[in-house]
Amino acid sequence: MTMSSINAALAHAHEPIYLSPPHMGGLEMDYVREAFDTNWIAPVGPHIGAFEQEFARIVDAEYAVALSSGTAALHLALLHLGVGPGDKVLVSTLTFAASVNPIIYVGAEPIFIDSERTSWNINPVLLEQKIREMVADGQPPAAVIIVHLYGQAANMGPILAICQEHEIPVIEDAAEALGALYRGRSLGSLGRAGLFSFNGNKIITTSGGGMLVSDDQELIAHARKLSTQARDPVPHYEHSEIGYNYRMSNVLAAIGRGQLQVLSQYVQARRQNAHIYQELLGSIPGVEIMPEAEWSFHNRWLTVMTVDPAKCGTTCDHIRLALECEKIEARRVWKPMHMQPVFARYDCVGGHVSEDLFEKGLCLPSGSNLQFAQMERICHLIRTLCHV
Repeated sequence: MTMSSINAALAHAHEPIYLSPPHMGGLEMDYVREAFDTNWIAPVGPHIGAFEQEFARIVDAEYAVALSSGTAALHLALLHLGVGPGDKVLVSTLTFAASVNPIIYVGAEPIFIDSERTSWNINPVLLEQKIREMVADGQPPAAVIIVHLYGQAANMGPILAICQEHEIPVIEDAAEALGALYRGRSLGSLGRAGLFSFNGNKIITTSGGGMLVSDDQELIAHARKLSTQARDPVPHYEHSEIGYNYRMSNVLAAIGRGQLQVLSQYVQARRQNAHIYQELLGSIPGVEIMPEAEWSFHNRWLTVMTVDPAKCGTTCDHIRLALECEKIEARRVWKPMHMQPVFARYDCVGGHVSEDLFEKGLCLPSGSNLQFAQMERICHLIRTLCHV
C-alpha cells in the first residue's frame, strides 16, 4: 500500500462498509420534486408510464409494467401463464427464496435443478434431462424459471432450445442482473417474460419495487390489470378475477427514472470492483473470484469469492465474522433452496455443486460507490486471515 492509500484507509478505518448500499446519482430528486410540484403523489402518475417505457428500451423489451417488487412480477407472470395446482415448475436451486415462493403462491410444485460451475447458474444438461423425463411421463413442466445469479447470465442457448422444443415457457429472474448480457442480448428479454428488482441493495433502486417485461403485449396488459386489483374496464367497480395491490407508486417511479440515468456507470463501477478484488486477492491459494462465463457480460452486482479451507487455512464464515467485527458487511452465498426447511420435501436434480458453492462462497462489499481504500482495507483483513 502507498502512503496516501494508507492514510486514506486509516481515515475510513472505523466507518461501516455495507454490502451493497443505495447510491443516488443526483437526478432522482429532480424527478421526485416534479412529482410533488405537480401533486402526482397518489399511486398513479406520469412517471410510471415514462419509467416503464424507458426501462423497456434499456432491456430491449417491447412492454413493461412497474410493480411493487420482483416477487410480485414473478407471481403475476405465473398467473398469466395459467400455472396452478398440480403443475410443476423447474427452477434454479442456488437462488433466493423469492424465486420460488410465487410457485407456492399459485399452488404449483417446484423442482430444483443444480448449478454448473462455469456460471454458477442452472445446469442446462440436468435441466434437459429432467424435461425429457417429465415429457416422457406425460407431465411436462408448466414453466421454467431461470435465475441469473449475482448478475451473471445463465447459458440461455441450450436452455431456450429444449424449452422451445417442448413449448415450455421460460421466465427469467433477472432481479440481480440489470445491465448484464447474454451474448450481447439483455437479460430478461430472452424468455417469455423477465423480472427485475429495485430493492434497496440492487444495482439501481426505487427503495422497493420491481418490473415485469415481455414482448407479449397480452401478458403485460393482464399483469397490469391484476396488479391493480383486477378491476374490469367498466365505469363502476367490477371484478371478474382475483386481483392484487402490486402497482408501483408515481414517486418511486420518479426515483427509478433518475437511477436509470446512471445505470451504465454503476455497472462499470461494480465490474471495476470485481477487477480490483481479483488483483488484490487472486494470488491467495484457495481463494477464487466468481468467474465470468464466456457467454456472459456480468454486471457484478455482487463480487463473490470462494474459499477453500484446505488451501488457505480459513473458512468463508471465519472471514465473514472477522469482517463483521470491523463493521464490514459480507454475506454467505445463497443457501440452496433444496436445503431450506420450507422446501425440503420437494425434488432436486443434483445438488452437490450448489451445496459446495454455498459452503465456500462469500459475497464481498460491492457497492457502486465503494472506494479503493475500502477495498484495500477489506483485502488486507482477508489476506491476514489467510496468513498471506
